[in-house]
Amino acid sequence: MTAVHGAVLRVGVLGHGAIGANVAGALCKGAVPGAALGGVLTRGADGAVPASVPDMRGLLASADVVVEAAGGPALREHGPAVLAAGRDLLAVSVGALADEDLFRELTRLTAAGSGRLLVCPGALGGLDALRAAALAGPLTRVRLTSSKAPASLVQPWMDEPAANRLRSLRPGDPPVTVFDGDAREAAVRFPRNANVAATVALAAGDWASVRVRLLADPDTPLTRHVVEFAGPVGEYRFELGNLPDPANPATSGLVAHAVLRSLADLVPGAAWRVA
Repeated sequence: MTAVHGAVLRVGVLGHGAIGANVAGALCKGAVPGAALGGVLTRGADGAVPASVPDMRGLLASADVVVEAAGGPALREHGPAVLAAGRDLLAVSVGALADEDLFRELTRLTAAGSGRLLVCPGALGGLDALRAAALAGPLTRVRLTSSKAPASLVQPWMDEPAANRLRSLRPGDPPVTVFDGDAREAAVRFPRNANVAATVALAAGDWASVRVRLLADPDTPLTRHVVEFAGPVGEYRFELGNLPDPANPATSGLVAHAVLRSLADLVPGAAWRVA
């Protein structure tokens, strides 16, 4: 449910971490003409959180669209309620959609005429070309290669030798392949690094066909993503290098701006937009 023409789009923000705080602060400063901060719901809210609301009911009452910026568990817990209330849901924790039951429920609610499930591109770009190529015909190859700081790829399920191998990598050491498999497995095994893999899979329309390779690279100050795909209309490759968010090195600094860009595209009567 977006605002009617000529009205202000009210934005609710679920979470007040690095992404949620940046989005809420930018909205308070008028960064998105035609949109305003309606409410913020976060655990342990205090007076420092702008437009704080006490519960989900308060958030829904204050918003036309809710930005989920609180992590996969929050999307699982609150996503269905947002859509069922007729509000649009802009998901940032896209990796949670690897959960087939959750994705099925959210899409069912959308199809039933409730709010819309919107996927934020986050740290990625070029998804319009990927979606267009997938629509043109079956893709013969989709590959995502992500290079990250070694420490960010350490997972709780790793044994000590594997975890220590990543922690001990030093500048000058060659990159180490930590994972090479399909997008759904990548999203499940590396939940803190899953959003990009999940976003590529959703744009391609097929989780199983997207191959994901995660590299621990001690020499890169940037998080790098290389997306390659091919199909009946051509072959494509693009690369992105994102600086981390100063408040949370596990998050790319681009993500909050991607949220704001997505919100700007929802504002009724925008002067122009790339459809």
